[in-house]
Amino acid sequence: MHATSRGDGLDADPPPGTPVPRPDATIRATGPLPRALWSRQAAGWYIGAGVSLLWLIGLAQEVIAQSASAAAATTGVLLLILFATAYLLSAPLAWTLRTRGRLTVCAGLFALSFSLFPWLGWGIAPAWTYVGVTFGMCVFPWRWTWPAILGLGGLALVTAGMTEGWDENVLWVPAIIVSISIMLASFARTTAAMSQLRHAQKQLEALAVERERGRVARDIHDILGHSLTVVTVKAELAGRLVDVDPQRAKAEIAEVESLARGALADVRATVAGVRSVNVSGELAAAKAALAAAGIAAELPSSTDAVPPHRRELAGWVVREGVTNVVRHSGATVCRVTLAAHEVEVADDGRGPTDSTTTSTGLAGLRERVEASGGRLVIGRSDLGGFSLRVTL
Repeated sequence: MHATSRGDGLDADPPPGTPVPRPDATIRATGPLPRALWSRQAAGWYIGAGVSLLWLIGLAQEVIAQSASAAAATTGVLLLILFATAYLLSAPLAWTLRTRGRLTVCAGLFALSFSLFPWLGWGIAPAWTYVGVTFGMCVFPWRWTWPAILGLGGLALVTAGMTEGWDENVLWVPAIIVSISIMLASFARTTAAMSQLRHAQKQLEALAVERERGRVARDIHDILGHSLTVVTVKAELAGRLVDVDPQRAKAEIAEVESLARGALADVRATVAGVRSVNVSGELAAAKAALAAAGIAAELPSSTDAVPPHRRELAGWVVREGVTNVVRHSGATVCRVTLAAHEVEVADDGRGPTDSTTTSTGLAGLRERVEASGGRLVIGRSDLGGFSLRVTL
């Protein structure tokens, strides 16, 4: 049975944490009872519940007084001790169970109280306080808790009135049952709600860690993808120029070294979470990368058209778009267009292919764009090749 409370924010099945931890595969596999009965939460319960058992001393005296023999008195006291032990174990046991099991625990404790009926008769009513407290500690929905506890109080009132007469004294035991049980039910629900908040906080922390991992992975891919592409192009160019123009080849090798060092610094800054990208710097880097690849660059002379708060995102778009042009397009011309709400990187190459449309870099860029509220569209450009357009 799986019931959900309405309007009180707690499940009928035990929420994670204390006082009612949700059972899981790990606990069940290692045996729920030992862990539940010797947990820190159970120890706290034993202290408070143990103090409350002092109230049973009066019932023990009554059992002895009503016994016709020493054997009967011993039996009655042993049954009372059994009831007390069951009460002590009831809450930690219930915390490992789902709704049906917790209801069974409460019903079993209520039934066990009637084992004292031969000695106490309807004087067993004070023992129902422990049943009410157990029911409250199980954190059932309020629409179950109130009727159950008021029902116990009402039953105690009726039986006391029938056996002792209807005077003001019949109200004491019912009042104690209801007040203490409701107080402990409220306490348990507050503790359970705090446990749920702690559980939710841990989940949010895990999500934040996962999101940060994704950011770092995306940034490193974008940084290394661009830098290594330019390094490869320049290294190939230097290789072709070694015999033809040694001085220029030496200059290209120096740029390769500079790019490699810059990429290393960018990776370190990204891991530290301090790296920033701007569209002006990416346009300058794009110009050098396209020139090294022998691709004519049509770049804007100014970045003023892009709002300041969008220039970092525009820089990522330019970086990824130009990297794809150099790496995949086979183009002779690359055009970058900047507008107030749009950035486009277009070329006259072979156009969209499976490798370009499903690349890791584009997937990471799409995540970045959508997280900023933008939209990424890929397709064929008016130059005849590939188009990467982002609406900011």
